[in-house]
Amino acid sequence: MARIETPKRVRGTQDIFGEEQRRFARVVEAFEKVRRLYCFQQVQVPVFEATNVFARSMGETSDVVSKEMYTFPDRGDDLLTLRPEFTAGICRAYITEGWQQYAPLKLTTHGPVFRYERPQKGRYRQFHQLDAEIIGAAEPAADVELLTFGDQLLRELGISEGVTLQLNTLGDAETRDAWRAALVAHFEKHRGELSEDSLTRLEKNPMRILDSKDPRDRPVADAAPDIDAYLTSEAGAFFEAVTAGLDAARVAWTRNARLVRGLDYYRHTAFEFVTDGLGAQGTVLAGGRYDGLIGNLGGPETPGVGWAAGIERLGMLTEAPAAEQPEFVIIPVGEIAERFCTGLIADLRRRNIHCEMAFRGNLKKRMQRADAAGASYAIIVGDDELAAGEIAVRSLKSGEQARRKLSEVLSGPSGGRTFALVELTKGLDGIAGKE
Repeated sequence: MARIETPKRVRGTQDIFGEEQRRFARVVEAFEKVRRLYCFQQVQVPVFEATNVFARSMGETSDVVSKEMYTFPDRGDDLLTLRPEFTAGICRAYITEGWQQYAPLKLTTHGPVFRYERPQKGRYRQFHQLDAEIIGAAEPAADVELLTFGDQLLRELGISEGVTLQLNTLGDAETRDAWRAALVAHFEKHRGELSEDSLTRLEKNPMRILDSKDPRDRPVADAAPDIDAYLTSEAGAFFEAVTAGLDAARVAWTRNARLVRGLDYYRHTAFEFVTDGLGAQGTVLAGGRYDGLIGNLGGPETPGVGWAAGIERLGMLTEAPAAEQPEFVIIPVGEIAERFCTGLIADLRRRNIHCEMAFRGNLKKRMQRADAAGASYAIIVGDDELAAGEIAVRSLKSGEQARRKLSEVLSGPSGGRTFALVELTKGLDGIAGKE
């Protein structure tokens, strides 16, 4: 008989459990709390889209589109792609579902995204993102709202210390055209000093040379002209309004004139929240204004601004919450007692009391497990005690144990039952009246 090969986890994926899962849940809970404070609506979009949705939104020559997307034909020979990010799918839905009538829309979502890249600490091929977008608002106040949202999320998670908001302006279309021409002229003078990748970018996407990590490119990139010399008065006023709004909201920021977004539909604000707590993977939340994206996808010209944050990266900076602990552990001893305890624990849980049932091993091992689980009390129900109308309750903190009459702690009309918790635990933690 052939040996069955043990299945393996696919490279670049993860099984999230225990402390990592508690960190993950903490990030999502904080995101949902802040979302509600800022009155953003939730939205869900498909995990896969037609490939051209991402190709048109992220650029055919971008690394994500050319190297990292999970793309496949389905059985109908339609070319589909697992989402590498959320914004394109949300903008596609805005167009196809007629959401223009609700603009301006403030939307959030979170879930898995997929990119084929080299796995490393904080980077996976299936990972998870938080996403926040404001669509249909051209005002600088929308940028300020999103940036303040991001700042408050980091504060809610307790990780704002050591995180810096880096901010830049990409100007309006006139600004970008003038700056792009100046950059091309500068880089053309230094073609012989650029890396192969940057020579390719020079032809298709010259702004991306500014954030090249190749040491051969840095001297040329660092000497490139800044955008400020080419800002129109309107673009300058927009950036001033954003920075003034951040100052009013007491959100600290710093200017990074080399922070860019290469695609032409990006406008005005670009930003990253950066930490030194993750080594090379320093960006924990990033985004910008994409006023030309929805028009680029075939919809009406519509302003938009948004950001995304990696849940795993935020979780790495977050202190893991303690594991949840039951208040009571129910320990039945005997078949009749086990049936009784099945009803008893259901009643406790319906009263929003955290409890667990220990039904394996001898009594000593069950008590040990109850203590190890961090429970406050153990309720011990044996067949004999049940026949006598009694149960035993032990405080796992003080070690005190007492018998209780079921008639004292269980009451209610026929068919219902209410647990008198005060009576049940009275006297077991050093309070007068303990047995």
